[in-house]
Parts: sequence; C-alpha cells; structure tokens
Amino acid sequence: MKPGANGAKDKPRARKAAAPKPEKAAAKKSKPRAKKAAASDGGARKAAAGNGARKPPAGDGAVATVGAVTARTPVGTIERPRSKRAGRRHAGLTESESRLLDDLFAIVEEHAADSAVTVDRDEVEHAFVFACEHHADQRRKSGEEFIVHPIGVAKICAGMRLDTETLCAALLHDTVEDTSASLEEVQEAFGDEVATLVDGVTKLTGITFQSRDEAQAENYRKMMVAMASDIRVILIKLADRLHNMRTLDALPKQKQIEKAKETLDIYGPIAHRLGIHAIKWELEDLAFAALHPRKYQEIKTLVAQQREERERYVAKAGEYLLKELSALGIGAEISGRAKHFYSIYSKMTKKGREFNEIYDLTAMRVIVDSVKDCYGAVGVIHSLWKPLPGRFKDLIAMPKFNMYQSLHTTVIGPEGRPLEIQIRTREMHDMAEYGIAAHWIYKAGDERAAAGPRGDDKLKWLRQLLDWQQDLEDSGEFAERLKVELFEDEVFVFTPKGEVKSLAAGATPLDFAYEIHTDVGHRCVGAKVNGKMVPLAYKLRSGDIVEVMTSKRERGPSRDWLALVRTTRARNKIKQWFKAESRKDTEHAGRDLLQEQLRKQGLPPQKVVGSPLLAHVIREMGFRKADDFYIALGAAKISPRLVVQKVMQRLKQGDSAAGEPTAADVLSTRRKRRRPESSSTAYGIRVEGIDDVMLRLAKCCRPVPGDPIVGYISLGRGITIHREDCPNVRALRKDPERFTAVAWDGEGATTFKVEIHVDAWDRHRLLEDLSRTFAETGINILEARCVVSDQMVKNRFVVEVGDTQALDGAISRLRNTEAVFDAYRVTPTAA
Repeated sequence: MKPGANGAKDKPRARKAAAPKPEKAAAKKSKPRAKKAAASDGGARKAAAGNGARKPPAGDGAVATVGAVTARTPVGTIERPRSKRAGRRHAGLTESESRLLDDLFAIVEEHAADSAVTVDRDEVEHAFVFACEHHADQRRKSGEEFIVHPIGVAKICAGMRLDTETLCAALLHDTVEDTSASLEEVQEAFGDEVATLVDGVTKLTGITFQSRDEAQAENYRKMMVAMASDIRVILIKLADRLHNMRTLDALPKQKQIEKAKETLDIYGPIAHRLGIHAIKWELEDLAFAALHPRKYQEIKTLVAQQREERERYVAKAGEYLLKELSALGIGAEISGRAKHFYSIYSKMTKKGREFNEIYDLTAMRVIVDSVKDCYGAVGVIHSLWKPLPGRFKDLIAMPKFNMYQSLHTTVIGPEGRPLEIQIRTREMHDMAEYGIAAHWIYKAGDERAAAGPRGDDKLKWLRQLLDWQQDLEDSGEFAERLKVELFEDEVFVFTPKGEVKSLAAGATPLDFAYEIHTDVGHRCVGAKVNGKMVPLAYKLRSGDIVEVMTSKRERGPSRDWLALVRTTRARNKIKQWFKAESRKDTEHAGRDLLQEQLRKQGLPPQKVVGSPLLAHVIREMGFRKADDFYIALGAAKISPRLVVQKVMQRLKQGDSAAGEPTAADVLSTRRKRRRPESSSTAYGIRVEGIDDVMLRLAKCCRPVPGDPIVGYISLGRGITIHREDCPNVRALRKDPERFTAVAWDGEGATTFKVEIHVDAWDRHRLLEDLSRTFAETGINILEARCVVSDQMVKNRFVVEVGDTQALDGAISRLRNTEAVFDAYRVTPTAA
C-alpha cells in the first residue's frame, strides 16, 4: 500500500461489508441513467461518454461559431479520448479503481493551465484509497461500486478548478455519514481543513426530529452555517447533488420526483445565487426532465426543428461582426450560446410566451480582452444593426447579486430577425460559468480567503442569510424563508449620493431604509423617490433615487410595516424590535410581581431585591442571569409566591437581607442644593400651548428622553417633569387641573442623571471592566458606590445619559460583562 502524503502508512484494505444505513438517501446509491433521449444533441455531448454518468440534457446544442463549434459541456466531464489518457496501474488499487482515478486526474490536467492552484496528486490519491477502503463492498441502487459516486463528485469539483482540499473532501464526503469512519480519523489522516469540509457536507445524525421535514430543514440550516466558515462546503454539496441527479433513474418514481423538486427549490437557486451557471443549468434541466418528461420532450423537439437554421444565422452574423471588430483592433472570440430547456419552459409558463416569441433561443456571445473593449464592441454592434428599444442591459457597471457581469443587447440582425448578443471579458465569462468557484481560477495561496463570505462583499446575500437564520427557531419557517430568499429577483436603486443598492423585486422604501441601517429603518417616517414624496407602500423600480425621511429620535416600527416590507432583512429587524420590546415589558412586569409579593409578606422590596440573598435564590432556581429570571416571572413560568417562600426560608436560617444605602441616599445626606430650573428648550421638552417655560426634572424618578412623562405645575417653580409611572404622580392626581401635556421634542442641550444598579460576583478587575463599558458607550459616571457582601458586589452608579436608547445600550452591555449577574435602572418601579 502506498504511503499517504502525510507520511503515515495506509491501513491494509479490509474488504469487509459495510452495510448502508437504512435512512440513507437512495439517490446516493442509484445507477447511471442509460437513456440517451435526454441529451439534446449527441454530437455535442459525446464528450460525456465513458464518464460513468448519463449525458445530461442541455440547451440548443452545438451552435455555429467563428472558426469552431462550441457546445455547452457538462462540468466535470472528460473531453479527450480515452486513448490519450494515462492508463497506469496505481499501487494497491484494482484495475477499475485505477481507471476511475485516472479519469479524475485527466480532468485536473485538462484545467491545470487555467487555474492558479496546484493539485497535490499524492494527497488526492491518498483520499481516494481511504474512500475505497471504507466504501468497500458497498453498492449503489444500480449495483455498481459505491466509490463511483465520490469519484463523480470529485470530478465535478475538478471541473470547477477547485483545490486539493476540496477534491479530498469530495472523495471523503460520505465516509463519515455512511461508513465506520469517524470525523476524528479523517482529521488525523488529512488535517483540520479537509475534516471541516467533510463535516459541513455531512448530514445531522444522532438527533431525533419530530418529522422528516424538520430534519431536512435543520440539514439546510447546518449547510448554510457551514458556508459561513468555508464556501467550498456548498460547492461540494452542489457537486454531490449534480452527480445524484445524473444517476437518478435507479430510484423509484416517487423518490425521483422528491429529489427533482428539492433540486428546483433549493440547489438550483443556490447555484444561481452563487453564480455557478455551469451547474445551475444542468441541475434545472435534469430536474425538469424528471418532473415533466412530456413537456421536456416537446421543447426538445421544438428546439431541434430549426437548430441548423439558427446555427447558420448566428455563424453568418458572427463572421461579419468579427471582421468589423478586427478592423478596429478589437480582438474577440465569438461563439453561439444555447438557451437550456428549463429556461425556455420558464419563459413560456411564467411570461405566457409562445415558443416562437422567445428571441434569445440562440444568442451570440462576444468575448473580448478588456472592459474598454466591451463598450467598444457594443458600439460597433449598434452601428451595424439597429438595437431593440429597452433591450440593452449594462450588467458590468451594475452587476447582478451573483457577481454576473456582461453587456446584453438585442438587435435586428442581418436578415431582419432578432438576435441577442452578450459582450464580456474572459474573466467575466469564467465568473458567469463558475461564480464564486472562479476565485480558485484567478486567485492562489492566501488570496483564496477572499472567496469566503467575510472577505468578499460580493457574497452579501450569504451574510444576510446567516444573519436572519439565527433569529428563526422554527425549522419549517427557516426552510420556507430560504426558498423565498433563493428565488428573489432584484431591483437596483440609488441613494441621494449615487450609491447603488440591490433589493428584492417589490421592495418598498422601508426595505431601502433597513438596507441602509437598522436605526434608519426604525426612525423612518417617510420617503422621497426621485424627489417626490411617496407612501411607504410604494414599490421601488430599478433606477429610482430614494431618500429616507427620519425622526430625530427612535420611534420604533409599526406592526403594519410587516405587511409592507419585502426583504427578509427588514422583516427580521422589525420582528427583533418587537421581540426586544416584549422582553423588556415582560422583565418589568416580573420585577413588579416580585416586589408586590414581597410587600404582601411584609418584606422590604428594595432591600431584598438588591441583596445577595435573592441572588443565591435565583441561582438556586437555575438562572444564570437575573433578567432571565424576571422574564420567566413576568411570563408566568415561575410563581412569585414560590420565590418569596424560598427567600423566607433563607431568612429563617439566618441569612441577611440588609441593603446598603443607595447612591441617591448618600447624595441626599450631603448639603442639599436647590436644583436650578432650565427652560423647556434646554431639556428638549415641548409644553402644549407654550413656546418656552421654566422646567425642572423630578429627582424622585429622574426622567430621561424616551420615557413617558407628565408635567405638573409647581407653584412658583414652573413645571416639574415626572415619569408617568412615578409613585408621586399618583398622589398628585388629586389636583388634575395642575397637570399639563408635555412631550420630548428634538435635541436637548443638557444631559440627564440616571441611577444604575449592577449586581456581580466578585472578581479581579471587575470595576475596571464596568468603567470601560460606560466609557465605550459614551456615558459619564458622576457618582459610584461599590460594596462587597457575601462574595457579591453591589454597584450603584449615577451617570449622565442623553436618552433611553443610550441607557438601554449601556445596560445591555453591562449585563454581558463577565461575572455580572444583573444590571438595571433604578426607578420607582424597580427600586
């Protein structure tokens, strides 16, 4: 046995049977499709012969080009005759296995000149031997050796010019799921990178799901999360699905339909989103042939009827165009492009067109050397033939979401017939065929990291997908939202500064606002499109210039907005806001319930709530953070009476609930100075019916911008501003005529004092971390008091804040600080 690339000797090959798992997807063990009818043109598809897979259906077949005939070749097939391939016998492999490995290396050789990465053949052979050993005596549904499937997946990956690690992972992708091999064995033999890829492709096992649909949805979620760390996971998964679709015939009819539907719903759109057209077209045509065999044959027949005439027409126009371009010094490669069958079917069904109304059935593709030549070529084309109005698209200046770039134009050709022409550079062409996989063609070494979603802005869609999937707990909802997200079309709109934003078709100004920033969305009060006010339900069109009108302070979204927004990002940001608001309300309700129950038992709420005694009770009940405890109280998941009973038991055992004086108490013992009154404009408060009046903020409740407030007319002291829930307000209600309507309005010229209580377990440098948290949120500390009692530190801070948004942000960060148990604003309801 040949030693592996890592120096370790391979284990002797144990040809013992490894029974396949009963739940194994049957498509992975299906036989090659023997029918030739699905191939649209045998001559153009002869390259696929001898590849161990059914020749997939394609579009219009070979189309006449200038100097040569170009056909759309399925990715991962061998174009050279077998007689010209290496046929050496590899050590430790059977003759058939050696032949399979030679086929893989033939594809690697074929694309070696196009790719910037070099494939380590020894390591790939090591992975192949490992896969052969562990899949020994396993068979697919067709009866052929199971190793045919991993090698087929690896050949498709090699056709995409992928690297050594991806080819190894492709060969090993079923070993952990279907054999006795463990992920640790793969990691030890091939390293962390290959093991991570294999784990990303492996389905979830060992977890019990309530339904098959839930299991499938969670597998989708795992696959998408794995894409976040390495995009090659989805490339292997697409190759895996493509090979299974090529060998679909061995499955029962119902299984074929299920796999074909899933391919059209999930895998085809993913390939489209990632710009991998070479896989997308084949997946769609194979699924179309399985789902609608009669319609597939009808379209195939219609395409074949006038194929030769279309090829002649395109070849004639191409020769004429090439001469004109050469005369201007523009080097070009001109060929035909065939539209694949599923694309024709989609246009006929979704747009209601007849077959003879599809202009781009056969199109011309012009590949030039530079972007400048692209625009030069389109100028030549429009000078030769008249362009059809509204049919010119500049996708170079404004690329599609999947990185596709090209110039599209439709002209009235030399015989008075419509002709679609695409103009692009060679790099654009490779990107159109291989999408994100094209990064491995042009980038080597560490630059390949740019293909990851964190390093490449072109994968913005993937990052957004990973963002919203974390907020969806329901698996079924995730699967449905994923399908919607994958199928979305797009519109291009502009900011007032000229920045282009890509949104889902049907998006509204609200979607645009949330695309800019979450805060912009929350503050949105209106929008202008092309300088005119429009309703928030207005559907944006490509080319619109959108300006969002916002309020100065966050007012929060309306629930009605959920019916207006189109993008998943906007929808989830709105839901998150209401979820956070609901959580905050539930927490406050929980605090109120506990304090009420403590009062009923004759206990001092302020002392108990801030004591280590209650902290120990909360920990004893299984809560690590106090806010989770209060939310559970507010949601009636635990009884406040039970909590008070536990507190009483501890008090009877001698635990102390004595509370330390608050920072406010300490301040009040000092020499009291009359707080100077300020005008309403200084505080940013509007008093109904009065432009400017003297105000003072009540010390009992310390209102902050964003709090609901009331105004009480104090004799000789102007208007005193209280929070609506201040206990003193209830007593003052006896004189309702002395209340006046007030509201926060605009930016104030002053800051506001707030008292914050922080409970934490004592640790080294705790105060330093708390102080840094305040500083990072831009909050100034005026007073601080820290007392250690029973391994718990009670901290009281008097701070200056601008509004409740800054305050809530600071409290949220304080709660996430290590060892902090609880943090809250000291108010009449929380004291």
